[in-house]
Amino acid sequence: MPVRLSSVCGLLVFLGAVSCWPQAQQKPDIRIGFSIEATKGERWQTDLDEFQARAQQLGAQTITRDAAGDDDLQFKQVQELLDSGIDVLVLLPHDSAKAVRIVEAAYAKHVPVISYDRLVPNPHVDLYIGFDLFSVGVLQAQCLTEHAPKGNYILMGGSPLDPNSKVVRAGQMKVLQPLIDRGDIKILADIWIPEWSPTQAYILVTQTLHDLKLNDLKAPLTAILASNDGTAGGAIQALEDSHLSGRVLVTGQDADLAAVARLFDGTQLMTIYKPIPGEARAAAEGALALARHENVGTSTTVPNGTQTTKAILLTPISVTRENAKDTVFKDGFQNIETVKKSLPKDKWGELER
Repeated sequence: MPVRLSSVCGLLVFLGAVSCWPQAQQKPDIRIGFSIEATKGERWQTDLDEFQARAQQLGAQTITRDAAGDDDLQFKQVQELLDSGIDVLVLLPHDSAKAVRIVEAAYAKHVPVISYDRLVPNPHVDLYIGFDLFSVGVLQAQCLTEHAPKGNYILMGGSPLDPNSKVVRAGQMKVLQPLIDRGDIKILADIWIPEWSPTQAYILVTQTLHDLKLNDLKAPLTAILASNDGTAGGAIQALEDSHLSGRVLVTGQDADLAAVARLFDGTQLMTIYKPIPGEARAAAEGALALARHENVGTSTTVPNGTQTTKAILLTPISVTRENAKDTVFKDGFQNIETVKKSLPKDKWGELER
């Protein structure tokens, strides 16, 4: 019996629709949940942007949640991510100790966890990705003591809730302790800054300078060992109020735009450049490997309670005005023209050479 052309066409259209339907419904191979403590500030937004770009290149979908510095909200958001069926969780915790319950919730649902930049103290963390923070502290203190091997120092640590603060401090003290024991360096004050807040740094350093009665000291304040750039900025503003800015050496970390500008206006001695794109890309690649039950490919481990956790540790770089062109500018992390906009014209000379 002859087949009508209209029937053939209808059948082909139907078969085409059926064959195309699964493709139309196809989802990315891997769904990554990225829970970030807060995207405020320059640093974490850069991490997130780099992570999402690499994950997309690899064909994965990233679902992000910003906890705005709230531990309970972060836990709730991660529970929602787990309920949505993510394949792997990347966690940048607000309070690492309180984030233990987040890791346990993921473990209960058989979802692997990457602890990003801050290690959660829980053996069920599958991978830690971050920078060698002990080396960060060593580099900060080495640079400071090279310029001021003797004098009066103020120590300024990060958030007491962030275990990274203590790791950085341990690196700093490895360099400082012999000089303290010899009597070459005197610690006038030891401050820890809640939430790594620049505002709190300003308030606490202002109060410390007032309490120290600097005019009564036999020797002037030599240095503030600030653990990151945000708190360094707060400290430098407090120094400015006391007419000490540029006369006291200040360290930092993160190579923020404002900090790099301060290197060239003479108010900050150094910062630490952590090539963030490398950390974020490693996290995206590690997330896909864990989601696919593949070997992450690292033999490095870090202590985590009574056990160890696999880790990818990246190398930090000390940056001063002398090597900024070969580091943060060369890599495109900061831009010379943008930095110049933050400086008076009489400070442009070194940037233009």
